[in-house]
Amino acid sequence: MWKAVRRGLLLSLLALLIAACGPGITAPPTPLPTAAPVATAVPPTPAEPTVPPPTPTPELAALVNGQPVYKADYERELNQYAASLSAQGIDPQSPEGQANLAQARDWVLNVLIEQVLTEQAAAAAGVVVSDAEVDAYMQQMIEENGGEEAFQAKLDEWGETYDDAWREVRAQLIGMAMTQRVLESVPTTAEQVHARHILVDTYDEAERILAQLQAGADFAALAQAYSQDVSTRDNGGDLGFFPRGVLVAPEVEEAAFALQPGQISPVITSTLGYHIVQVIERDPARPLKPEDLQRLQGQAVQQWIEGLWAQANVQKFVDTGAAQ
Repeated sequence: MWKAVRRGLLLSLLALLIAACGPGITAPPTPLPTAAPVATAVPPTPAEPTVPPPTPTPELAALVNGQPVYKADYERELNQYAASLSAQGIDPQSPEGQANLAQARDWVLNVLIEQVLTEQAAAAAGVVVSDAEVDAYMQQMIEENGGEEAFQAKLDEWGETYDDAWREVRAQLIGMAMTQRVLESVPTTAEQVHARHILVDTYDEAERILAQLQAGADFAALAQAYSQDVSTRDNGGDLGFFPRGVLVAPEVEEAAFALQPGQISPVITSTLGYHIVQVIERDPARPLKPEDLQRLQGQAVQQWIEGLWAQANVQKFVDTGAAQ
């Protein structure tokens, strides 16, 4: 299905330059001063060459490693986003609509840039989407939209041609293929720790609880009595098994992976408050829970995209209102 705002495609801007050259001209006969007029052929005068007008250079929205993103595509995507606001009952000219458009300008341009970065990465990796795959996907979309006539009407509404849509689908399929490669690179097993924690609001309270634990108090009982983490308090602060990269408080995660089973951390500070962590057991290669695998895969995709940006030479030529 098409999304309300779709990734745009680079327009094909091939122009045919036609040079119009007129035929040669033969001068009229020139009479000679003789009794018998004789027609003498005069060599044709070469016509002035017709110079075709220069082809206008399309305006650029950005250059991505030297590859253009055209302003026309950028503006078309913004117009489509504005149309999607109208479909949601939001007037693009209203304060709310203008606020949405202001936020979308930089996002839309970044989406177009990431599309180019992804295609460049696919070319470097040898990832190819065949014309047959694109044609099959296009046919599926035509059927889902009620046939060719209805699909063409939808394209007209979006201000796109069939070729625009074809190229856009190709870009999306390339993006899906590259994303799948990143997802498959994430292992399904990882080193994990089974830990529990106590979260309180002040450092002094955490120190008092830590002193009780060091004196032999039961960790689970103190967690049930004092912890502010309502999601784990009732089960004694148990966080279960977790790999690196999934906890909301990375400080707690770092402390847990530094402990051996049975050890208790000092007071740990995070944006949530003050923690005391105890590791119950460790597993060097434990299968990931589906939600943890999904989170790690999402992080891997995000890191891959950030890596593309970090290595790219990107020049933006439109003012999106965002800090450059």
